[in-house]
Amino acid sequence: MSQSTNTGFSGTAHSGTGLGTSHRVGPSVGTAVGRFVMGIADTVATWNERRRQRLALESLPDHLLSDIGVSRADADREAEKPFWQG
Repeated sequence: MSQSTNTGFSGTAHSGTGLGTSHRVGPSVGTAVGRFVMGIADTVATWNERRRQRLALESLPDHLLSDIGVSRADADREAEKPFWQG
Protein backbone atom coordinates (compact mmCIF):
# COMPACT_ATOMS: atom_id res chain seq x y z
CA MET A 1 0.00 0.00 0.00
CA SER A 2 1.40 3.41 -0.89
CA GLN A 3 1.11 6.55 1.13
CA SER A 4 0.53 10.05 -0.19
CA THR A 5 2.84 12.68 1.13
CA ASN A 6 2.49 16.42 0.83
CA THR A 7 5.50 17.96 -0.92
CA GLY A 8 4.82 21.49 0.30
CA PHE A 9 3.39 22.77 -2.99
CA SER A 10 -0.23 23.78 -2.99
CA GLY A 11 -2.33 20.86 -4.19
CA THR A 12 0.68 18.65 -4.92
CA ALA A 13 0.96 15.11 -3.64
CA HIS A 14 2.81 12.04 -4.80
CA SER A 15 2.59 8.41 -3.88
CA GLY A 16 5.37 6.58 -2.14
CA THR A 17 5.92 4.27 -5.14
CA GLY A 18 6.38 6.98 -7.76
CA LEU A 19 4.47 4.96 -10.35
CA GLY A 20 1.52 6.35 -12.25
CA THR A 21 1.42 9.64 -10.40
CA SER A 22 0.81 13.09 -11.74
CA HIS A 23 2.88 16.00 -10.55
CA ARG A 24 1.62 19.55 -10.58
CA VAL A 25 3.90 22.50 -10.02
CA GLY A 26 3.08 25.69 -8.21
CA PRO A 27 1.77 28.72 -10.10
CA SER A 28 5.05 30.59 -9.73
CA VAL A 29 6.84 28.00 -11.91
CA GLY A 30 4.27 28.41 -14.67
CA THR A 31 4.62 32.17 -14.44
CA ALA A 32 8.41 31.94 -14.68
CA VAL A 33 8.16 29.69 -17.74
CA GLY A 34 5.67 32.08 -19.32
CA ARG A 35 7.98 35.03 -18.72
CA PHE A 36 10.90 33.09 -20.19
CA VAL A 37 8.93 32.20 -23.33
CA MET A 38 7.69 35.77 -23.70
CA GLY A 39 11.26 37.03 -23.31
CA ILE A 40 12.38 34.77 -26.14
CA ALA A 41 9.48 35.89 -28.33
CA ASP A 42 10.31 39.54 -27.62
CA THR A 43 13.97 38.99 -28.51
CA VAL A 44 13.07 37.28 -31.79
CA ALA A 45 10.66 40.12 -32.64
CA THR A 46 13.42 42.68 -31.95
CA TRP A 47 15.87 40.79 -34.17
CA ASN A 48 13.29 40.60 -36.96
CA GLU A 49 12.57 44.33 -36.71
CA ARG A 50 16.29 45.15 -36.91
CA ARG A 51 16.64 42.95 -39.99
CA ARG A 52 13.63 44.57 -41.65
CA GLN A 53 14.83 48.12 -40.92
CA ARG A 54 18.36 47.39 -42.12
CA LEU A 55 17.07 45.95 -45.38
CA ALA A 56 14.88 49.02 -45.87
CA LEU A 57 17.78 51.37 -45.10
CA GLU A 58 20.03 49.53 -47.53
CA SER A 59 17.45 49.83 -50.31
CA LEU A 60 17.02 53.62 -50.01
CA PRO A 61 18.47 55.70 -52.85
CA ASP A 62 21.28 58.14 -52.04
CA HIS A 63 19.10 61.26 -52.31
CA LEU A 64 16.72 59.92 -49.62
CA LEU A 65 19.63 58.92 -47.39
CA SER A 66 21.00 62.47 -47.63
CA ASP A 67 17.53 63.81 -46.71
CA ILE A 68 17.77 61.93 -43.39
CA GLY A 69 21.44 62.80 -42.89
CA VAL A 70 22.89 59.32 -43.50
CA SER A 71 25.69 58.63 -45.96
CA ARG A 72 25.71 55.59 -48.24
CA ALA A 73 28.75 54.28 -46.30
CA ASP A 74 26.87 54.61 -42.98
CA ALA A 75 23.81 52.86 -44.44
CA ASP A 76 25.94 50.02 -45.83
CA ARG A 77 27.81 49.66 -42.54
CA GLU A 78 24.52 49.44 -40.63
CA ALA A 79 23.03 46.98 -43.13
CA GLU A 80 26.04 44.68 -42.80
CA LYS A 81 25.58 44.23 -39.04
CA PRO A 82 24.20 40.88 -37.93
CA PHE A 83 20.58 40.96 -36.76
CA TRP A 84 21.50 40.26 -33.12
CA GLN A 85 23.85 43.27 -32.93
CA GLY A 86 22.18 46.49 -31.81
